[in-house]
Parts: sequence; C-alpha cells; structure tokens
Amino acid sequence: MTNNKESQIVSLLRPYRDLLSSNKSFMQKRHFGQPSAQTHPHLVSQGEVTPGINKEEYDSTKTCLVNKIVHASGNKSENHIVILPSASTVYMTYDIPYRFRQNTEFLYLSGFQEPDSALVIHTTSEGYKSVLFVPRRDPHKELWDGPRSGDKGALELTGVAEAYNTDELESYLYNYCKSYKDYIVWYDLNQPVLKHSHENVIQDFLKQEGKMAIVKPTGHIQDLRVVKSPAEVQLMKHTTEVASQAFVDVMKFSRPDIKESHLYAKMDYECRIRDAEILAYPPVIAGGNRANIIHYINNNQIVHDGEMVLMDAGCEYHGYTSDITRTWPVSGKFTPAQRKLYLSVLAIQQVCISMCTQEFSLSEIYQAMVNEIALQLVLLKLIPRSVVDDRSKLLRAVQKFCPHHVGHYLGMDVHDTSLVSKTIKLQPNMIITIEPGIYIKADDETVPPEYRGIGIRIEDNILITETKPVVLTKSCPKHPDEIEQIMSQASR
Repeated sequence: MTNNKESQIVSLLRPYRDLLSSNKSFMQKRHFGQPSAQTHPHLVSQGEVTPGINKEEYDSTKTCLVNKIVHASGNKSENHIVILPSASTVYMTYDIPYRFRQNTEFLYLSGFQEPDSALVIHTTSEGYKSVLFVPRRDPHKELWDGPRSGDKGALELTGVAEAYNTDELESYLYNYCKSYKDYIVWYDLNQPVLKHSHENVIQDFLKQEGKMAIVKPTGHIQDLRVVKSPAEVQLMKHTTEVASQAFVDVMKFSRPDIKESHLYAKMDYECRIRDAEILAYPPVIAGGNRANIIHYINNNQIVHDGEMVLMDAGCEYHGYTSDITRTWPVSGKFTPAQRKLYLSVLAIQQVCISMCTQEFSLSEIYQAMVNEIALQLVLLKLIPRSVVDDRSKLLRAVQKFCPHHVGHYLGMDVHDTSLVSKTIKLQPNMIITIEPGIYIKADDETVPPEYRGIGIRIEDNILITETKPVVLTKSCPKHPDEIEQIMSQASR
C-alpha cells in the first residue's frame, strides 16, 4: 500500500523534475537586488544597468571623473582614491523601513541600487580601477527583504573591474595603503553617508600616513551631472511627460470643496499608473491663501468654490525627476482677478523661458524675472511706478510678492547639482526649471481686495540646446483658456 502511494507521488512529480532538468536556463537564472535584463526584460535591455543607461556609459562617466580629479590636483600626486558610499536603509519604526532611495552620487557612477554598499575608484599605472563593495548574500535576510546581488551578481550587473562583499572593504583599503604612498583621498568627510562604514572602516583609513590630503569629490561629480548624456535626456523626457499627463488628469478630477489630500492621491496614482516609481518629493497642494506658503505640504485642507489650487509636484522615473507647478481654479473657471494675475505670471515666465540659451545664466534670468515682475506689478497697480527706477526699492518690492529664485538645475535630484553655481552660462543638455510666481497674502491691505489671498506659480522643465530652449513639460496645459477647456471635460 505504501509503495503504491510513493509510486503515485513520484509519477505526479516526474513532469516537474523533467522540466527542471531539461531547462538549464531556468536553473541558472540569477536574481539581483534590482531590475536586470534577466529578471525584468520589460524594463532593462541587455547591457543596461539602469533602464536606458548601459555599462559603457557608466565606465565613461568614471573615466571623466578620474580625469577631472587628476587635473584638479595638478602635480601634487599621481595616486588618487575615490570612496563613494551608498545610502543605508532608514527605519520609521522598529523593523519598518522608509522606502529606500540611493545616494545620488553613488548611483550616478555605479547604477547599483542596494543599500550598505560602496564604490572605490583608484588610479593605477594602467589608468584606474573601479571596485564595488556590496552586501553579502544572506538566505535568511533575503527571505524577508528580497534577493541581493552579492559580489558575483554585482560584477555581472554593473561591469566594474572587481566586486567584493562590504565586510571586505577594510582589508581592501589596508592593502591599498601597503601598495600606494603619497595618495589623495577623495571623500566627503563632513557629510558621511554610510555611518557604519565611516566610523568602523573609513575613518581609520583616513588616518594612515600615506595620505597627502582629503578632498571632497562632490563638486567634481556634480560638474559632470549638470550636463546630461543623451540617455539621461531621454529619461528626463519620459519623467516630465509622465508628470505632465498626470497633471491633466488631476485638473479634470478637481471640483469645488475637494480635499487637498485627494488631489495628492490622484497625482500619486496617475504617476504610478504611468510607471513612475514614486513622486519626486512631497508635493505642494495648496488651496486658496495657502498657496502663499511656498513649501506648504500639509495638504489637509479643503479647496472651496471660487478658490484656486497651486500644485507643485513631479515624479521619479528610474532615478530621474520632474518638477512642475500649475495653478488652476477648482471650479473650472478663472475669476477676472485670477485670470488677470495669472496672465501676468504667464507673461513673466514666457520672457524667462526665451532666455534659456547659452547666452545667459540662471542668475541673469533671475534678474530678468525681477524686472518683469516689477513691470507687471506696476501694470496691476500693486506697486508705484517710481519703484522701478530705484534698484534697491525694486528688489525689496518684488521679493515681497516673489521671495524665491527663478529656477534651479534638474536631474537625478529635484534641486539638482546644488554645488554648481547659478552664475555660469547655460550649456546644451542642461535641464533647468523656470518658475516665476506672484503671491498676495489674504491680509495684505496694500493691494486691492480682489487680489488678496491669491498665490500663483507656473513652473516648467526646460532642456537647453544649441539653439532654442525645449519645454519638456509643454503637454501640461498652462494658458487659462486651455486649462478651462480641459476642466470642462470633467464630469462634475
């Protein structure tokens, strides 16, 4: 009886055993700690590390960085070592992590998405070597948290010269000290990212006698990051288009007495349904007078009939972000005062966008924005004409109504490459935001009553080219007639 049952079980299992033994590719399929061509062919093509960015581009980027730091150091040393830690997992409470986001500089040079890792790049007699240190494979932890690439997987995935487990970083740096003298360490000592490795490994390495200097590499990396590669431009075009289309659906979803939190949820949903991973930052969804709080993110009030909502939101798509602001009436129709003020901001923005060429810097465009805001405020009779002729008074008057800059660099971070000066001339394949605004508080008795409590900002993402600027967010409506037409399509 028992033998008969066993033979039945063997017979039932035979098809599965035969399938596994005959399908070698199934047996050999590797799992990684991030999407790869093997595991996510719908996202990642062969040879790519990040969707759209291949191993060759990461190699080229590392080569450019090595050339920059060697050049920057002059003849002080021919030995350089760059240490770039990844981010760590951060927990909101016991055993419950926040969503992991990789350290930008580390991601830019490696494409590796796992926490508690480190990238080491050092010069050699043949050029340079890139070495990745990654979390060790651990079946128990992988059971709970998902697969890890391990050293072999990281080597296959990223194409670095060598890969080891993170706990081997100490011995690697020790051996480096033995092999090289008079070297310059490129490491951000003031803002260490990976606390455990910094305190237990890197600090000891930095005390070694062979070191000549410790220099922060971030500025050199951001000099590379601020000008996008063709692959990065394509990713930026995608993330800006996703956010633009999401805005259209949020406008259609709007109605009087809608909750700001519902608009937040709608934006998040529309971005994710278009394959963005997350929103790029906590969005501003400010109804009525709350639009005058520049970074209002509570998003817990109701937008009443007759009020406008200012939404500043964007999404992240494979590490690249969009950043858009639109302001619209939840009723679907601008009041005369709202339309008049809105058209003033739109006119200011159009002048600023026309200046997004190689002839100007962000600082120069900001000065133009200040002048244009002043002229519009005079036309609106919100400030006297005499203010325009006095530069110090003009700036104070404008900053009352618009306290922020005209824009910023945009890319892997929302406020991207913050160490790159806004005084340098714009270059082809830079991407910036242009976001003028006029904000009038509800209790400002110096302006006519019809304008009080209105805050308007219009923000687009601009690609700098050899010729004219390209508005990446052009499919996101911003003329009041277009906004009203789109909102008329909604069922209310």
